[in-house]
Amino acid sequence: MIRAHILYSGRVQGVGFRMTVQRYAADLDLRGWVKNLSDGRVEILVEGDREKIIQLCQNLEKHFQRYIQDKNIDFAPAQNNYPDFDIAF
Repeated sequence: MIRAHILYSGRVQGVGFRMTVQRYAADLDLRGWVKNLSDGRVEILVEGDREKIIQLCQNLEKHFQRYIQDKNIDFAPAQNNYPDFDIAF
């Protein structure tokens, strides 16, 4: 189990990005949250199997390929603080 902190930039707000992240993450049995940032980026904190987190990113990048401009991802050990995957505000 690992934790990934992911930031997506581009036109990633107002296009259903957070709801799609939540759906894909739940389908992959991942835990954490997603939220919009005031600078226009979307922030994701997700915990689970590394391969499933990579699959989440691949699914998002395929689904939103014309909207995503950049991605930053950092990995760390999981802390197991999340019972499910939520949209944070």
